[in-house]
Amino acid sequence: MSITTKTGDKGLTGLFTGERIAKYSPVMEANGTIDELDSFLGEAKHYVPEEMAETLEKIQVQLYGIMGELASKGKYVKVGEEEVKWMEGLITKYEEEFQMKAFVLPGSTIASAKLDICRTIARRAERKVAKLVLDYGFGKNALVYLNRLSDLLFIMARIIEKREGKIKEVK
Repeated sequence: MSITTKTGDKGLTGLFTGERIAKYSPVMEANGTIDELDSFLGEAKHYVPEEMAETLEKIQVQLYGIMGELASKGKYVKVGEEEVKWMEGLITKYEEEFQMKAFVLPGSTIASAKLDICRTIARRAERKVAKLVLDYGFGKNALVYLNRLSDLLFIMARIIEKREGKIKEVK
């Protein structure tokens, strides 16, 4: 398989449906943002505790399913309720360790800063997917997943800061 196909040289790219669309289309904007998130998660997993690195790697795999859902305009759905429940379970576990009492300044450690960057990219991806859901009628699973993912990344960052005694609350 060749990396260079030259099929995108005219500003179009192909979907799983076989359809060719503009590289700047809402679908590609959403998938490009998720791809960016995937890359930043790949970086973040080298800075976080091992348990969290394993979680981030699992999320990276799931993001490919999310991108597949969007690139097929909702015909290919691999990530859904089960994955969301898994993330909600992790969020609950971490919330038991850290109770929010105030707003927190992001990035008090390198590891938490990496996760906070991922969280903000996940939020941007969520906004782009919201457009697909509301304007085009597909991407519901992706929207819910990205919403929970940003929550999970937020609480993971706070757990790291708590464990290292470096939480900075806004007073």
